[in-house]
Amino acid sequence: MSDEPVITSYAKAPNRTVTASGTTFAYRELGPRGGIPVVFFGHLAATLDNGDPRIIDPIAKTRHVIAFDNVGVGGSSGTVPPTIEQAAEAAYRFIRVLGYDEIDVFSFSMGGMIAQDLIVAHPGLVRRLVLTGTGPRGGKDMDKVLRTTYYDLLRAALTRSDPKEFLFFNRDTAGKRAGKAFIARLQERTTDRDAAIGLKAFQTQLRAIQRYGRSVPSDLSAFTMPTLIANGDNDRMVPSVLSIDLHRRIAGSELIIYPDSGHGGIFQYHTDFAPRAVEFLNR
Repeated sequence: MSDEPVITSYAKAPNRTVTASGTTFAYRELGPRGGIPVVFFGHLAATLDNGDPRIIDPIAKTRHVIAFDNVGVGGSSGTVPPTIEQAAEAAYRFIRVLGYDEIDVFSFSMGGMIAQDLIVAHPGLVRRLVLTGTGPRGGKDMDKVLRTTYYDLLRAALTRSDPKEFLFFNRDTAGKRAGKAFIARLQERTTDRDAAIGLKAFQTQLRAIQRYGRSVPSDLSAFTMPTLIANGDNDRMVPSVLSIDLHRRIAGSELIIYPDSGHGGIFQYHTDFAPRAVEFLNR
C-alpha cells in the first residue's frame, strides 16, 4: 500500500505521460485509486489546464479521475486527427494502454462528440456517461460552430478578453460575472501548466466538428448505459435543442437545462451541477 496522500485538487495533480502505438499521451490523475475511473473528455481547443476545478475536485473526492490531452494537443504528441471518429480511436488507445476495459465518462462539448463515437465503436467500454454542452452526430445547425467561434474570437480580441467568456457565457450581468469567475478558476494551477493548442490544431478540430455536424446520425438506441445530459438554455455553440434531442434518443437519460446560461451552463451553475454529477457517477 502506498503511503502517499490522495490528491483531490486538480490544481495539484502531477503531469504524467504514457505511450501507446507511438503516441505519447499527457494526462493527470487524482482521487482515490481503485474501481472504475472517471475519464474527462475536454472541449474544442482544451488542454489539461481547461478542466474546471469546481467540477473535477468534488468528483475526485470519491473517484479516481483521469484527464488527458488527445493526440496533437497540449503535452500529447502527434497531429490532431481530422475526424471525430479518429479522435475517439486515439482516446481508446489511451484508455487501453492504462489498462482499463471499463470507464465512466464526463464529457463537455467536443469531448461529448468524441465520447459518443467511442461508444459507437466500442460498446461496453463506458458504464456511465455524462454529456454536457454537446450534441449528436448530424445535429441540426452544429456545423455553424465555425462561424460562431470565429465571430467570438474577434469579439474577444477587440475587448482583450478570453474567448471563452463570449463562447461559453451569456453577455448579461450574471453571464459576464460567471465567465470571469470561470477564467479565474482555470488559473488556480500555477506550476507545470500545459502548452496551449496551436492554431493549425485548433482549425483541424473545428473542421472535424463541422464534418461531424454534417454527417449521418449515429444510432443512439444502442446507448443503454445510464446517461446524464446537461446544458444551458442559450447555447450558441452547440444549440441547446441538441441536448434535448440527445435526451429523446438515449432511453432513460436524465436532462438538466440551466436557465439564463449558455454553452458553459454547468460552469455558471457549478454549485448545483457538481453535486448532481457526483451523485449520478456514484449511484
